[in-house]
Amino acid sequence: MAGLSLYFEDGHDDLDDFGFDDYGSECDGIRITAFLDAGQDNLTPLGRLEKYAFSENVFNRQIVARGLLDVLREFSDNENDFISVMETVARMSEDGEPTVRAELMEQVPNIAMFLHESQPNFPAVFSRYLVPIVVRYLTDPNNQVRKTSQAALLVLLEQGLICKGDMETKVCPVLLDLTELSSDDDYKIEAVAIMCKLVTMLSKDTVEHLLLLRFCELCSDARLFQVRKVCAANFGEFCSIVGQDATEKLLMSKFFDLCSDSLWGIRKACAECFMIVSNSTSPGVRRTKLSPLFISLISDQSRWVRQAAFQSLGRFISTFANPSSTGLYFKEDGTLLEVPRCPFDRESPLSIESSMRCSFNGPTERPSHPPINQDGRSTPTLECMSGGDSGSDYTNTPPRDRHEGLECNNNPPTNNEETEQTDENFNSFHYWRPPLPDISEELEMLKDQVPLSQIKKVLDCLQPHMDDPDAQAITASSLLGYDATSLAHLYFGMTGFNHSSYSCPSPHPLPQNVIPQQLLDQYLSMTDPARAQTVDTEIAKHCAFSLPGVALTLGQQNWHCLKDTYETLATDVQWKVRRTLAFSIHELAVILGDQLTAADLVPIFNGFLKDLDEVRIGVLKHLYDFLKLLHAEKRREYLYQLQEFMVTDNSRNWRFRYELAEQLILIIELYSHYDVYDYLRQIALTLCSDKVSEVRWISYKLVVEILQKMYACGAHDLGLNFINELIVRFCHCPKWVGRQAFAFICQAIVEEDCMPMDQFAQHLLPSLLSLSSDPVANVRVLVAKALRQSVMEKEPGSAYSDELEETVMALQADKDRDVRFFASQDPNMTLMDTAALI
Repeated sequence: MAGLSLYFEDGHDDLDDFGFDDYGSECDGIRITAFLDAGQDNLTPLGRLEKYAFSENVFNRQIVARGLLDVLREFSDNENDFISVMETVARMSEDGEPTVRAELMEQVPNIAMFLHESQPNFPAVFSRYLVPIVVRYLTDPNNQVRKTSQAALLVLLEQGLICKGDMETKVCPVLLDLTELSSDDDYKIEAVAIMCKLVTMLSKDTVEHLLLLRFCELCSDARLFQVRKVCAANFGEFCSIVGQDATEKLLMSKFFDLCSDSLWGIRKACAECFMIVSNSTSPGVRRTKLSPLFISLISDQSRWVRQAAFQSLGRFISTFANPSSTGLYFKEDGTLLEVPRCPFDRESPLSIESSMRCSFNGPTERPSHPPINQDGRSTPTLECMSGGDSGSDYTNTPPRDRHEGLECNNNPPTNNEETEQTDENFNSFHYWRPPLPDISEELEMLKDQVPLSQIKKVLDCLQPHMDDPDAQAITASSLLGYDATSLAHLYFGMTGFNHSSYSCPSPHPLPQNVIPQQLLDQYLSMTDPARAQTVDTEIAKHCAFSLPGVALTLGQQNWHCLKDTYETLATDVQWKVRRTLAFSIHELAVILGDQLTAADLVPIFNGFLKDLDEVRIGVLKHLYDFLKLLHAEKRREYLYQLQEFMVTDNSRNWRFRYELAEQLILIIELYSHYDVYDYLRQIALTLCSDKVSEVRWISYKLVVEILQKMYACGAHDLGLNFINELIVRFCHCPKWVGRQAFAFICQAIVEEDCMPMDQFAQHLLPSLLSLSSDPVANVRVLVAKALRQSVMEKEPGSAYSDELEETVMALQADKDRDVRFFASQDPNMTLMDTAALI
């Protein structure tokens, strides 16, 4: 408010009263409430507020409206005066000048926040005086006033300042009136837009009881395509708010109509929100109804609709993911984690068999008690694995904490006779059924490249179970790596598939039944150059972006469906496509597990290491995340390649080297102290000499981490060698920045407890003390800071206490003011930032 130029035009006498003439052109600093000050009119402050709030001069009324927040602050101590001001605000809201009304409405959110923080009776005051103004302005004849009130309403809702009662009794009824069939077109379009924005801030009950039916009517508005377009763009939000039941009963038919609307813009909006709609439906509806509908959009006559559909394809496919079978789920922050495994499962939850054991696709009617395995332990229910109701959509987020799922399974079985009895036919695949045969020996034979006749024998054993999708998936995944054509004929023969009519120019991958095949075929076609010409030039990038989600949905057992596509994307001529893959290769490694990562991802990862900097930065950003997933032997191979990151296409790209230092700090834990000393130490010391200060200072932290690794592993000899190298390189550096770095490193070593304090005092402290007389003040500043804030607090030992105290006293008398400050500063005080001195 202080930046406003404030003066009034009721007459020259008024200006003299406030002394505005004295300011001339410098009136920007005048208080906005200056008109409340005593003048020659003998009016009270409230009287002067009335005078200017209802002045004949429009400009004066605008200034009062603009300054209402400061006016309220002036009168907030007196309850009666405060209410009088609010009454004045209510009367001002009826001003005939639109600019005054718009000015007042712009102040409403600020006024509401002030009242919320300072007034104990805020809800009553706000509801009585301000909410009616906001609601009334939603129907204001002036467009600017309406827009301002709509914006204010959204802000008030975001801040949680409008109560549920006011929303239901004051705001929603106005929106419903404005969206009536007979309502003015402009008002109707605006009201639909504001209603759709409000829906995400309202409760499910409010939306369902007050707005849902009207929204359904608006989706079918035959006269105004703008209304249908707004509804289509916000369709997903309505579905996610009202939930699965209302979505399938009321909204789904409307969505089908919108997806076939005559206007391509409406169909495009539907394609863009398809994933959210899909998440609000049951698996059956998703597969049987939404999938064909999406295929129609992806084949739409409009290029823009097809483009939006292909961009949404990967996200739509991801809604078919079942965390209990994939063994993985995404947290709210985007982190990919394993689903808590069954307590009886000793295998990794990423393995096909174990993830299958944790999921149920069995009979609809489940036992009232947890099923008991043959070993007497209870089988975890889907509720335990997904953190939700057994009847809910399996795309819901699993437990946030691994222990949430485990707690469900740790309860001992009851003494109920029924639960104590075990059924020899029970199996954790599908409750009670004949157990699968033990084919472990046959699978071992497969690994040795046995003849096809032996593979046929294995498949014969599985024939009674080939109607089970889980058994099919396990069989398919077990046979990966063998001659695809021969295996396909065998497999199709076992499953009753007419393979005589099966033809394909290349060996066909074994089938998957996770998602409709048409969706997968369309996704795989996104690497076809023809798509880039007829749909979107960046379609391959969209394919690469969504590939981890599609891979997660299909699971490890169906990676063969995506392998060729992934390799095609990894060699795409567009570096943006390759960079997209590089940024997500660590996530894909989590999804695929050790064996597939080593076989299929490591070669591509190695190719990215030699690519353009724009691609390599994607690998570098998640280098630690990828390396930690590899076996130690495979991981060690990359020690020789880390040095290659020091060479970049552009030496001015210092952020590349900064990222390398940050990653090396994390990577240290993955290697032995010998490897760290032999390989990472030299890279760290080179980075410490970088031309860019940001790279140098993050590298000093890396040096400290390396030294801590040496002493934590008991490699004191290596640690001492490293210390001597630091002294020579930094403490005796001819450049002052190196000597300053030594002081910084010493302080960090002490604060991080990298080594015993007596070892520090013996090997590093003498060199640090020697820098207290350095000719450069910036060096002495960090020496004083290190000694006063860190070393003296750790008590390095009596052998050096006298010399330490003498050095600090000398620094306290230093000729430089900053040196004296840090040498004298109490370590417990708020520390001054020394970044400017570095």
